[in-house]
Amino acid sequence: MAEPTGHPEQHHLERHAALNETRVSSKQVYKGPFMTVNLDVVRLPDGKEATREYVVHAGAVMVIPLLDDGRVLLERQYRYATGKVMIEYPAGKLDPNEDELTCAKRELEEETGYTAREYIYLTRIHPIISYSTEFIDIYLARGLTAGEPRLDEGEFIETFTATVPEVSEWIRNGELSDVKTIIGTFWLEKFLSGEWSVPAPVEG
Repeated sequence: MAEPTGHPEQHHLERHAALNETRVSSKQVYKGPFMTVNLDVVRLPDGKEATREYVVHAGAVMVIPLLDDGRVLLERQYRYATGKVMIEYPAGKLDPNEDELTCAKRELEEETGYTAREYIYLTRIHPIISYSTEFIDIYLARGLTAGEPRLDEGEFIETFTATVPEVSEWIRNGELSDVKTIIGTFWLEKFLSGEWSVPAPVEG
C-alpha cells in the first residue's frame, strides 16, 4: 500500500527552520507494554538548552464506519485515565511492522465484527502535540458487512449506531469529548454536506 499523502512534516520543518529544536541527548526513563517515556536535552533556536519529556507512541488509526442508511457505528468504552465511559469511533494502536490500512481493517473487525467494502483515507491528526509522538490516521469505511467481534482479553466495548446529527449534538453538549471522534465527525459532516469532495478509496 502506498503511504497516505498529505503528511507535510518535513516540508514544515524546512519552511520554519528558525523555530526548530535540535536534540542534544536522549534518555529513556520509562518503558511499558503500551508506551515509552523519553527525557531529551534539546538546543533551542537561541542556542540555549532545555529538557523535553515526551511519550513515544507507535501511532494509531481511527475508523468512521458509515452504514448504508447514513447512520454511524460507535463504541462506548470505559477509559481509566479519564474515569469515564467515552463515546468513540473504533480505533487502536499500530502493531509492530503494521501499516495503517491493515490496522484500520483489523481494529474495525476485532472491535465491532464489521468488515468494509472500501476504506477512504481522510487525514492524520496529532492529538497530544506537547508531550507525545502519537499520530492517528483517520479512515472512512463504507459498504459494511456485520460479523462477530473478537475483543482482546480484558477489553469491554459496547457498540451502537447513531445519526450524524445525534453525534454532533453530543459533541455540542459535552456528552462526547473524545478529540479524535470530534475531528472525525467534522470531516464526515463536510463530506455529507457536499462542502468537501470525498477522496478516492485507498483499498477495498
